[in-house]
Amino acid sequence: MQPLRKGRLVARVAQEAQDVRRAQALRQLCFRGADVPGLDIDRHDADCLHVLVEDTETGALVCCYRLLPLTGGAEIGRSYSAQFYDLRPLHSFPGPMVEMGRFCIAPSHRDPDILRLAWGAMTRIVDAMGAELLFGCASFIGTDADRHAEAFTLLRAGHLAPRRWLPRVKAPRVFRFAKALAGREPDRKRGMLTMPPLLRTYLSMGGWVSDHAVVDDQLGTLHVFTGVEIRAIPEARARALRMVAGPEPGAA
Repeated sequence: MQPLRKGRLVARVAQEAQDVRRAQALRQLCFRGADVPGLDIDRHDADCLHVLVEDTETGALVCCYRLLPLTGGAEIGRSYSAQFYDLRPLHSFPGPMVEMGRFCIAPSHRDPDILRLAWGAMTRIVDAMGAELLFGCASFIGTDADRHAEAFTLLRAGHLAPRRWLPRVKAPRVFRFAKALAGREPDRKRGMLTMPPLLRTYLSMGGWVSDHAVVDDQLGTLHVFTGVEIRAIPEARARALRMVAGPEPGAA
């Protein structure tokens, strides 16, 4: 992918080891806090494309994420998500897929164009790969499920995965919100206000989630498996994403 620019921001794919280390440092800050120095590293980094969003005036890295391309459902066991979810139902998914992970924005940067440019770059890459499913883990801060009851109620009521793709339980500690909150009526406004921003974006694209959340004590979060079938993205939303992405330079 050629760099994608908007104002003083530029999104690009990491080209060298130092780029990846900068992303790992930002991830460490966002996921573990300023009091825990070091780099956020795991075995999946080597297999992924790393996307950086930078401020060209200051040189600061303001956002990053990584993408793992897979040829189809038969390869989904290679994904980060497969550590936490039984993804056998997705083994039969017929098309190419991309796992998006480690998405974070620097705490000191709140420009909404950062998120827009990040998704524009992702759209350009996903389109270039011909991916038919974008998936990953979307996290809630903290491990207290009651704190997020409104959001989980909304997910249960209208955003569960189709039964044929629904991930099964694998992790030792989970919150089975679809069962625990059965019969509770959702408050859509409150549910969306308390929804994590990344997950809210997934849902705006027609995304769906697992029926349970994994308790991740290492990062101090609850997360749900999230999938977006590219062909099912609402037309208006797809058009808006591709307007930000623009044509790849040199494309016919």
